[in-house]
Amino acid sequence: MSCFFGASLMSYFHSRRSAVIARNGSVATSQPLAAQAGLQMLRDGGNAIDAAVTTAAVLNVVEPMSTGIGGDMFALIWDKGARKVVALNGSGRQAAAANLDDVRKAGFDSIPNNHEGSHFAVSVPGTVHGWETALNQYGRMTLREVLQPAIDYALNGYAVSEVIAHNWGSEDTVSKLNHRPSGRQLLPGSAANGAPQYGEIITLPELGHTLQMIAEGGSEVFYKGEIARKTAAFIQSEGGWLTAEDLANHHSDWDEAISVNYRGVDVWECPPNGQGIAALIALNLAEGYDIGAMGAQSADRYHYLIESMRRGYADAFQYVADPRVAEVPIEPLLSKDYANRRRAGISGVQADPNVSYGDPMGAADTVYLTAVDGEGTACSLINSLFAGFGTGLVVPELGMALQNRGSLFSFDPNHPNYLEGNKRPFQTIIPAMATRDDEMWLSFGVMGGFMQPQGHLQVASNMIDYAMDSQEALDAPRFKVEVEGSQDILVEEDLSPDVIKDLEKRGHTVNVVSGYDRARLGGGQVISRDAETGVLTAGSEPRKDGAAVGW
Repeated sequence: MSCFFGASLMSYFHSRRSAVIARNGSVATSQPLAAQAGLQMLRDGGNAIDAAVTTAAVLNVVEPMSTGIGGDMFALIWDKGARKVVALNGSGRQAAAANLDDVRKAGFDSIPNNHEGSHFAVSVPGTVHGWETALNQYGRMTLREVLQPAIDYALNGYAVSEVIAHNWGSEDTVSKLNHRPSGRQLLPGSAANGAPQYGEIITLPELGHTLQMIAEGGSEVFYKGEIARKTAAFIQSEGGWLTAEDLANHHSDWDEAISVNYRGVDVWECPPNGQGIAALIALNLAEGYDIGAMGAQSADRYHYLIESMRRGYADAFQYVADPRVAEVPIEPLLSKDYANRRRAGISGVQADPNVSYGDPMGAADTVYLTAVDGEGTACSLINSLFAGFGTGLVVPELGMALQNRGSLFSFDPNHPNYLEGNKRPFQTIIPAMATRDDEMWLSFGVMGGFMQPQGHLQVASNMIDYAMDSQEALDAPRFKVEVEGSQDILVEEDLSPDVIKDLEKRGHTVNVVSGYDRARLGGGQVISRDAETGVLTAGSEPRKDGAAVGW
């Protein structure tokens, strides 16, 4: 029998809380109500996949600015029987009629994220089909059963938590929803602007009734029935491309998960069109340094991980696209030889002022959740609208905000992520897993736009290089590399002033964040599993309203 307590809480920083330990099942996510709903599904006989979809659906109601049925989803599932990680791509494609000329004729140089022109950013929402696909393949419960807790909260009400009230009441969010009358469906609060207050009890009846329709009619009603007709008619009235035919043609895809081995641990991501490959590239680079011998909060560790991450992003932005439409060199990008060549350009004393993509061939608001059941099946799932409330376009009578993923397409005709119809855009949302000796060890993720691969890199390093437990790995201070090609990084106020000075000496432009701004460094959840005892160790993000629960 093995026993693992992680590193001393005082070894690297002051960790604020202990991990949750359980044997029969665990759920971790950014909202306690959602985590508890998922755990109850496990108690009622469901497995990890049932719990994950239950949790995701409740998050649509209690954290609606971040996720919803109008968005996309991805999942990694540990198939215990096959002893392998499988990937589910539940993201939607751009409308068949999409084209660059329409955008430019409307006076835009890029696809707008909100207000005027946001209808161009609407791609087919993939979430509902993704949920149903996961349940049909691996779940035990029906779609009706797993959606019921979300329906109950939407129709009967819930009290709004602190961080959610803050995010919901932001000027940008309220302005986006108020731009059209239907947006008021998602402004149910008592404040003059419609935003709910901390502790206020609210309902979302239109959304609740839409979820009821899905519970009764499945994905068929969403993509080919009443919901599809209303969604397409609304977008067409706005001048957008999305049609009923686009919705009817949607399907999810099962993919081969991709991985690299980092110091004996296989770290897994969904393949492109998502950005998970950036985290794997960075891990390959970081493996060439003795990270564990450096202080966990040392300037050396920060520097090498930052420089590795910047190269991971440079490559992802150059090569990631829909692999069913464009060629994406996945294997070359993840090879150790390529990592060795890229690593040669990293200086230990100077930040690179101009990180460009390499040649592997040679010469955005989201929710994340994880669930692991007592039998060892695991689901790492991420759901998102991209920006807060997506486009801000809320379908009349349905209470459903539509995502703005289409804004991530490139306007460069030579880029693999060029705007085209029936093509999936570059995706920021990525779940992760790690296996050790062919056993599921970690089911984890860090939501937050372009923070996500960086969070994966840092959490994986915390647990592999420093033997931190699930909660310590999330409590640890983090950095964020700005992705515009600059040398700017964000760090948290916990970081030593001496370390900040050292990083600045090496050429990094360091910006310190505190308070609510710490949310810019993402929101993570981790569940680890001891292969010998089956004991689950769960941690949840301290920068959110998160909760890890177990039994």
